[in-house]
Amino acid sequence: MSSSQTTPVSGRATLKNASVHPLRALKRFLPRGLFWRSLIIIVMPMLLLQMVVTIVFFDRHYRITTATMTRGVVNDVAYMVMLENTLPLGPQRDTQRQIAANLFGYGAEFLPGERLARTVSTPQTVLDRALAYIFMTEIQENVTFDTARDPENVDLRMQLRDGVLRLLIPVGRVTASSADIFVLWMIGSSLVLIAIAVLFLRNQIKPIERLAAAAESFGKGREVDNFKPYGATEVRRAASAFIQMRERIDRYIQQRTEMLAGISHDLKTPLTRMRLQLAMMPKDSDVEAMESDLAEMERMLTEYLAFARGEGGDPAEPTELTALVEEVVADGVRTHGASGRIKIAAAEPVTLAVKRDAVKRCLVNLIDNALKYGEHASVAVKQVGRGVELSVEDDGPGIAEDRREEAFRPFHRLDEGRNLQKGGVGLGLAIARDIARAHGGDVRLETSAMGGLRAVLRLPI
Repeated sequence: MSSSQTTPVSGRATLKNASVHPLRALKRFLPRGLFWRSLIIIVMPMLLLQMVVTIVFFDRHYRITTATMTRGVVNDVAYMVMLENTLPLGPQRDTQRQIAANLFGYGAEFLPGERLARTVSTPQTVLDRALAYIFMTEIQENVTFDTARDPENVDLRMQLRDGVLRLLIPVGRVTASSADIFVLWMIGSSLVLIAIAVLFLRNQIKPIERLAAAAESFGKGREVDNFKPYGATEVRRAASAFIQMRERIDRYIQQRTEMLAGISHDLKTPLTRMRLQLAMMPKDSDVEAMESDLAEMERMLTEYLAFARGEGGDPAEPTELTALVEEVVADGVRTHGASGRIKIAAAEPVTLAVKRDAVKRCLVNLIDNALKYGEHASVAVKQVGRGVELSVEDDGPGIAEDRREEAFRPFHRLDEGRNLQKGGVGLGLAIARDIARAHGGDVRLETSAMGGLRAVLRLPI
């Protein structure tokens, strides 16, 4: 029974592993940037074409040229062999040998009385193979040659009737001397074409990089100055669409901020009049209850407006986060009377362009929660990779892992641990995450080493 149940699972796993396409495995080794991908698309076909041309055309041309030139050398050698075998030893033979050697441009030397054994060796180069084939088929006498001893000459030895004729034949007479130049021209032209492609692609990629940087800065809540569309038509259209989108969002935020400012003024004015009227009335239990309800209404109204206002219209400016954390902690100590209950565990000096008041509000919410639900709290600031993490820990009851995302829901309060008896309208964490995401970051909840909850505010650099 267990075998029949486990076999399909293992079979599916095998099929899943077997279905991985080789091109997918290749993707992990390919560059991810648009510039390098475009460069590969342009350069790779050109390099492949150069390789095919070099291997096919050049190799074939080299072989044919070498064979043709070698046949011409064989004719020269045959004439000199005939001359040596016709004339007897003496000054006349030496003179004729020297005249023929000078005419052909060879170095000639006669070794009387020596004998050569016809040897068969494995040719190593195209030149060796061409010489071996021509000499073995065209010349009947024993012959040996060496192309490795002297890179400038071929050392050729021919067996004569009364000795050995040694000839030093220039390599340029038996093979094409322009082969290196051909290869250099191929490499040089490829490098020039690659340089042109790099310059062209760089100019085409720059507008896209600027658009991506502008969008990233805008997503982090930072100002995007002096951004104008330029480049290819499609890039200009994308940049123009981004500018229009940014203007619409900025206009929406500005209108919302102005509307909320008016609502705040209109709502707080009657509340202020009510507070003044209550202050003039004789104190009794009913008046005290009404004052408490009025204070609760003002506090709830402030939190609602803060949540609706979101990131607000404050400009992003370079802010020393450690100093900001120290300021917020000091305010928390005064507000909650929490001397000795909160400390800064670690603080690295980090300066980041953020909306100072918004980030301060975020930290205030996190620290207020920590002091509200725990006896002690700890704050830390550190740089992690391409971001900065500001963590607030407490030793309170914490939140179950499966309910932590639920804690970020607006107007939602958990029933256990952090409950209604502690006050609040369920907007603290929602406002904190809204501010963090407006800066391109986020807030996450973890288990604290102190036994309670650890809230981590991460902001990108």
